[in-house]
Amino acid sequence: MKSEKEKMLSGELYLAADPLLTAERIRARQLVKSYNDAFPEEVEKRTGILEQLLGKMGKGSWIEPPFYCDYGYNILLGEGVFFNFNCVFLDVMPIVFGDRAMAGPNVQFYTATHPVDAKERASLLEYAKPIEIGEDVWIGGSSVICPGVKIGPRSIIGAGSVVTKDIPADVIAAGNPCRVIREIGGK
Repeated sequence: MKSEKEKMLSGELYLAADPLLTAERIRARQLVKSYNDAFPEEVEKRTGILEQLLGKMGKGSWIEPPFYCDYGYNILLGEGVFFNFNCVFLDVMPIVFGDRAMAGPNVQFYTATHPVDAKERASLLEYAKPIEIGEDVWIGGSSVICPGVKIGPRSIIGAGSVVTKDIPADVIAAGNPCRVIREIGGK
């Protein structure tokens, strides 16, 4: 029989109140609090905390505090990735960022979701879908990236967008729901 964590990581319905998952979220919140409370000049301390917390921390990557996450180990950063202030990562499943991806302030990444059926939702079971952000993607401030979304390399997401579906490479997309506005030059 699968554990609740195994179910969670495979995208199946799982119980978030499971004791192991609860303990992992508490650990992540403790590390996030230490990170967010560190003084600006404590760069080495902050880097060390991110290395403990995240599943992958590419060289030259940075998250401006404050930021918040559920587990941390499902956040995978390529090299030179940058997040501005107040980003939120509901990292129930992996959130993968290609090299040099950038996000403005208040960007939110949601892998977690809930059943559509109200009776099933009332059981407190939930599930998740992974998110993939390609290389050289720029996500404007206050955007929301929904479960299961993939954003192709070099694309730009306009500020305040709600990305509910995949966005191809080399486009500017914006809106609620987010739609492709135009193509831009590729590599």
